[in-house]
Formats: sequence, C-alpha cells, structure tokens
Amino acid sequence: MVSYISASYIYPVAGTPIQNGVLAMDAEGTIVDVLTPEQANSAGIEQIKHHEGLLVPGLINTHCHLELSHMKGRIPKYTGLPEFVQTVIKQRSADEYEIDVAMLSADKEMFENGIVAVADISNQLVSKMTKRGSLIHYHTFLEVMGFNPTTAGEAMQRALELKEAFRPLATSIVPHAPYSVSKPLFEELRLHGGAEMELLSIHNQETADENAFFETKSGAFLGLYAFLGLDIGFFQPSGNTSLQTFLPWLPVERKTLLVHNTFTALTDVLFAKENHPNLYWCLCPNANLYIENKLPDVNLLKDAGLKITLGTDSLASNDQLSIFAEMKTLQAHFQIPTEELLRWATWNGAEFLGLEAQFGAFEKGKRPGVNLIDFTEKDGAIVLGDWIKRLF
Repeated sequence: MVSYISASYIYPVAGTPIQNGVLAMDAEGTIVDVLTPEQANSAGIEQIKHHEGLLVPGLINTHCHLELSHMKGRIPKYTGLPEFVQTVIKQRSADEYEIDVAMLSADKEMFENGIVAVADISNQLVSKMTKRGSLIHYHTFLEVMGFNPTTAGEAMQRALELKEAFRPLATSIVPHAPYSVSKPLFEELRLHGGAEMELLSIHNQETADENAFFETKSGAFLGLYAFLGLDIGFFQPSGNTSLQTFLPWLPVERKTLLVHNTFTALTDVLFAKENHPNLYWCLCPNANLYIENKLPDVNLLKDAGLKITLGTDSLASNDQLSIFAEMKTLQAHFQIPTEELLRWATWNGAEFLGLEAQFGAFEKGKRPGVNLIDFTEKDGAIVLGDWIKRLF
C-alpha cells in the first residue's frame, strides 16, 4: 500500500526544493515517487496528508562518541582541548549499568532527532550491544592510540582484537589524532587497512595548540604528555601544521573524514586538495563552542568546494545529540542556505559512509527516513525554525 504525504516544501537533496510537493512511499518507508503538486493532481491522487514544514531525508551523524554518553554535564565548558582530554581520561570510568543506560538514552535521542546513521568512535567494546539493538545504522571507528613509536605494534594488535570482538558490526580501525598517533603507528594502519579499503576518520586541528605542537613543539599539549607520564624527547617538530604533517601518511585511495577542523587555514585546505582526493570534512560546531568557544572558518571550507558533513561529538562535549541543532548553530553564525546545510547533513554523510543506495535523498527505491522540520521565511529565503519531528 502506498501512502502520500506533502509539506510546504520537500527537499529531495538532488535538485531544488519542491513547494507543496508530494512524497509517495510504501508501508516500509521505501520511496515510490517524488511528485510536484501538478503531477499528483494529474495522477488523481486525493488522499494526501499535508504538513506545514520541510520534508527532508533522515540525517547522518558522522562523528559521535556514544560510549561517553554518561559524561553529560560533567566537564565544564571552555576548558580548551588539552584540559578537556585530561578530564575525560580522569572521569570516563563508571558503573557498567550507568554507561549502558546513558548509551541507550543517547541512541533514543538521536533516533527521535531524525538521525538514521551514525559514524561512532569507540575505544572499547561497551557500545556493541546498544548498536546491535538500535534502529539506527552504525559504523564504528575503532580508535588506535600510541604516540610512543616503540609501542606501534602493540597498539595495532589491541585494535585488531577489538575489531574481532565487534563482529559482525561494521567497523574500521582509525587513528585518533595526529598528537596521539606516532608515524610508525600510521604505517601499521596503512598496512592493515589498505587491503580492505576501510573508511578512515581522524580528529583534525581542534585546537590551536595542535598546530603549535607540530610547528614548534610548544603549547598546552606538553602539559598533556606530562600528565600521561610520556617522555616525548624523541619528538622533533616538523615545522608545519598538524594537517600538513600527517596527511601524507594516510593512504590517498581511502575515503577519509577530517573531524572538527576548527583551526584549519587556507594553506591547509590548499595542501589537502593537492595531496588527498578522497577527503570529507566534518563540522561539530556545538562541541567546538563547548570546548574551545571557537568555530571553524566555515566560509573558507564552503567556498573551497569541500565535501562537508556534520557531527555531534559526544555528550561530554555537547548538550544534545542533534544534527538539526548543529545546522541551526551554523546558520546562526554563517549565511548558509538551508539547501546546502541539508546536503551536508544528509547526502554527503551517506556518501562518505557508502550508504547512498539507501540514505541521503528522496529517490525511488531508497528508504532514507522522513523528517519534518519547522521553518520561517526571511527575505525570500528558507530559514530553519525551532523543531524537528521524525515522521518515518
């Protein structure tokens, strides 16, 4: 049985929004057709349920830390990243039941906020059962860490064991960040992941201290290594930014997500475009404000024609897990058309995760999920409103 729903505008992602368009789908949510009002009228379709708002596909969260959900509200805002990392290390341990309840609640929150797929960071096995029982599609990035070059083999072995334990869920072994992964460990990642063409993800330039460390071996990361008891006498700065240091160590044939990019400059963008053809750039604006009280130069990234996706980061660094809230924050600070924001939040994320056959757009045969979004019109432009409602 086919049902028909309409709204003030339908955003199929491909093409322009359709005013008073009609979405036809079967009982399982598979798209049967996307019609203009004229086409629906010509077809004699009468039983159409109309909504005031924007009909958009399910949203894709390309960066989350589900296993940190129990840390909501525990870390003060504006600490800066090095202090934030230290606090996570100190406070992430908790009762297993508390962690499970928090993850289940976070998963439910994302589902209700219209999210259909999540790229989630894991350092341990704790989130496996929540993901197996979820209505959301998860791809888990298993982070490998080890800045001491002599421990690269051990770190990779632990990651491979965790990957085995996560089966049959979709996983990739990925580097945490340039300041926590040695060059030999990057080489281990290249050797173990290249054959499978797994997706990659890495935290990138989330703080100015990250660039300072690689350029001149200065900044607050020196205090972080002291806290960890790690002697970094072996480390010699490259004289370049962190991105320009580590990017040549990544395999160019693998799709790679650069996450945060809060302190990415034009020289970094140009370097990246010249040296890696398969990059996606994830923005997590509410987490950036929470930790550093700073936003990326979004206009720079947008004007460079980069493939941008959106993420929420964790409840340790955000008040909520809502891609809609991330879009609203971006639109409040930058003049980004709603149509472009929706592409970042839907199609680009689905494309990065290799899920575009199902998610990311209203097209025949896809089952992308259906959301209704509140909106206003300002100076002839569509502006995101106050709420999102999941319809399917």
